[in-house]
Amino acid sequence: MFVVIGALIVLGGVLGGFTIAGGSVLLLMHVSEFIIIGSCMIGTLLISAPTKLLFKVITKTMAILSGKTVTKKVYLELLKLLHELFVVIRKDGLMSLESHIESPEDSDIFNKYPLVAKDHHLLLFIADSLRLISLNEVPSHDLEMLMDMDIELHHHEGTKPGMLLQKMGDSLPGIGIVACVLGIMITMQAISGPPEQIGEKVAAALVGTFLGIFMSYGFITPLSVKMEMINDDESRLYSVIKSGITSVAKGFSPLVSAEFARRNISNDFRPSFLEMENFLKGKA
Repeated sequence: MFVVIGALIVLGGVLGGFTIAGGSVLLLMHVSEFIIIGSCMIGTLLISAPTKLLFKVITKTMAILSGKTVTKKVYLELLKLLHELFVVIRKDGLMSLESHIESPEDSDIFNKYPLVAKDHHLLLFIADSLRLISLNEVPSHDLEMLMDMDIELHHHEGTKPGMLLQKMGDSLPGIGIVACVLGIMITMQAISGPPEQIGEKVAAALVGTFLGIFMSYGFITPLSVKMEMINDDESRLYSVIKSGITSVAKGFSPLVSAEFARRNISNDFRPSFLEMENFLKGKA
């Protein structure tokens, strides 16, 4: 929601200020400049990125625009899910979770927590880590190292959509200059014409530069920063899971293991111990 509001403020502030200064929005409506810049944006994206990454950019952009980000409620659900799994392990042993681990998407336990269950990769991370504990062949410190490797890989892959948009934002002013130069070339062909015609063509050329810089610093670059911040928050979810599962592997009780997980939540989203305990007991 705030992303959309911010974009409207940027758009309204620039166009409003331009109008107040005596300009007309219609002066910016040069289809040729939009075609040049738009086609260059799409073309350079297709050249620089594989298809899967392009889909990730689209998916993450739509998620940001719809306001789907990590919240405190997601962390509380994750803590409760981990606690329930740990309680089952303590009471009935890891083998009792075999059906849930083999098919987490169909698990009654996982599906009780929809904010977590909708993330397929997160479910697999939990299931695969618990599976390693059930094998009873991987020491807790090696399990932690293996989970760190998985987290690092996930975080690295998650940075690619934001990095791609950042590169696009950096190149847009240059693309705007290309559009402007083409407009100036057209202007030079009409240099013997009346001043009004020359002025109109120069203005059209300058629209290209404006669009490139405006799109870069007003929308694309801020969007890439937002993607990086969301990726950090999503990676933190994996670290929380790692803290909880490695604590169980070391023999700590379900509540203490949940506390280890809670301590790994960033201060922006971390619930208090009492808040977590009440939520685990269904009092919140």
